[in-house]
Amino acid sequence: MHLAHLRLRDFRNYARLDADLAPGFHLLLGDNAQGKTNILEAIYLLATLRSFRGVGGAQMIRHGQRGYFAGGKIVGQGAREIKLFWSASQRKLSLDAQPVKKLADYLGVLRAVVFCTEDLQLVKGAARGRRRFLDLLLTQTHPTYLPLLQRYAHALRSRNALLKQHTPDAAALESFSAELIRLGVEVTRMRAELVPRISPLARLAYRRISNDAEDLRIEYQPSVKRDFAVELAQSRARERSCRSTLIGPHRDEVQLLLNDQSAAQFGSEGQKRTLALSLKMAQTEYLTGLHGSAPVLLIDDVMGELDVKRRSGLLPMLERAHQSSGQVFMTCTEENWPRELSRDLQKWEIKKGTLLAG
Repeated sequence: MHLAHLRLRDFRNYARLDADLAPGFHLLLGDNAQGKTNILEAIYLLATLRSFRGVGGAQMIRHGQRGYFAGGKIVGQGAREIKLFWSASQRKLSLDAQPVKKLADYLGVLRAVVFCTEDLQLVKGAARGRRRFLDLLLTQTHPTYLPLLQRYAHALRSRNALLKQHTPDAAALESFSAELIRLGVEVTRMRAELVPRISPLARLAYRRISNDAEDLRIEYQPSVKRDFAVELAQSRARERSCRSTLIGPHRDEVQLLLNDQSAAQFGSEGQKRTLALSLKMAQTEYLTGLHGSAPVLLIDDVMGELDVKRRSGLLPMLERAHQSSGQVFMTCTEENWPRELSRDLQKWEIKKGTLLAG
């Protein structure tokens, strides 16, 4: 699978962009604030319908314009065409000239994994980011997962709205509780099955990069210990006080342990960077193994932040993606791009929102 063509209109600092893109390495070179990361953001947006920078659609519109357009041609077993338009008043998403009615039918058309400085929050940040990491991977591999998660989120919002009322409708609360339990049990089950599958991949990646310095373990800790219905009923008094649903998959934790100690609490900055990198490498390997082809890799100025040891741990994965006719996009400055990479690469110069073949 690869992105054969990228088309942007009024996206970030790009007024117009049309680029034909072959499989292999694409090196995006340029000074800071020229638009290198915006290219990666656009590709990731086409793959996941969200920005890896954690911003909404309004922030991606070029200054002074009303909306943005992002489109692409994806070549895998066949050719697919994506068109996405966003404005404050209108959102349009089409696949092969047909409106997308279910996101589950769309996600997976383009699979992408991004490596960026924000990845460090997977280790240092709140549990929500780690839950989102699992949820994205399940969305990329199970068509049923996203609708399930959306229905759970809807039931949770409705239940929380009732709990905020002075005297909640008992029958309505019971109905949403039953829905929350039914969906939550399935979300928990799918997450719990995923962790043992990606944990060995992350562990191996960590060992390679750190030269066996520490042992990594990923531990999924659901907030529901045994029986969701029983524990939800037992938390009712606390819920009335807090006016919020206090247990369920929305409160789950994913513990990242180095030598059985919390990486967030006890890990050095270097260990945390290695761990974040290992999680993304595990995501890449898992998707590759499941689908038989590598996802598109988006690497945003990560190489410049890595020491020689961590760079050397990442390079074999990039070479494997290259050898299997995968596609890699990497942003660098002229000074810090990794010369260890294969010579067979396409250089692009990016300057003030223009893309020029190097």
